[in-house]
Amino acid sequence: MNVTVFGDSILKGVLLLDGKYVVNHEWEERVEQQLGVPIRNRSRFGCTIRKALPFIRKDCEAGGTADEYVVLEFGGNDCDYQWAEISAEPDGSFDCKTPPALFTQLYREAIRQVRESGRTPVAMTLPPIHSERYLHFICRHGLSENNILHWLGDVEAISRWQERYSAMVRELAGEEHVKLIDLREAFPRDQKQLGNYLCEDGIHPSRAGQELILQTLCAAMG
Repeated sequence: MNVTVFGDSILKGVLLLDGKYVVNHEWEERVEQQLGVPIRNRSRFGCTIRKALPFIRKDCEAGGTADEYVVLEFGGNDCDYQWAEISAEPDGSFDCKTPPALFTQLYREAIRQVRESGRTPVAMTLPPIHSERYLHFICRHGLSENNILHWLGDVEAISRWQERYSAMVRELAGEEHVKLIDLREAFPRDQKQLGNYLCEDGIHPSRAGQELILQTLCAAMG
């Protein structure tokens, strides 16, 4: 069995340490050791399904083998907004980077292209985020928390919106009859407990969070 991963910074292994983003490759190495399978990690920091699709197409054109799994992990950046614009115009109307209908369309296309290439697509839900921590982080260089909160209605709207994208992935997996790795269920629901598994930006898993991801991947792929 071989595993190829297309995703964003979550599966890239990005950590926020002392105010700087660094990449931790430990999860890939440990999964390879525990499962005895090679991992090709094509994840990119800040990647959306729209940005990834050309790379997925190109990879699929090269073909594959029936014993290869292709893991898709998207939605976290797709659901994100241009917060500086919202901060400047809190009564404005804004779209996220990949609106829901387009996200579903492109994700479905990715699944089908992987399947047509002879490999097995695997969908993955999103780890939860910590809304308050994330809001503080995006406003750290001067954006207005009050203006963004005015536009949101309440701070937990951030996590509810992100959860919607995770739910869309779950629904797509059911509709397309593909395996689902449910990362979201591995993380605590309680916000206080959740904070122990996320970095200070509220979105990237901490080392403890990455350990949950590792355990979930090994259990699902083993």
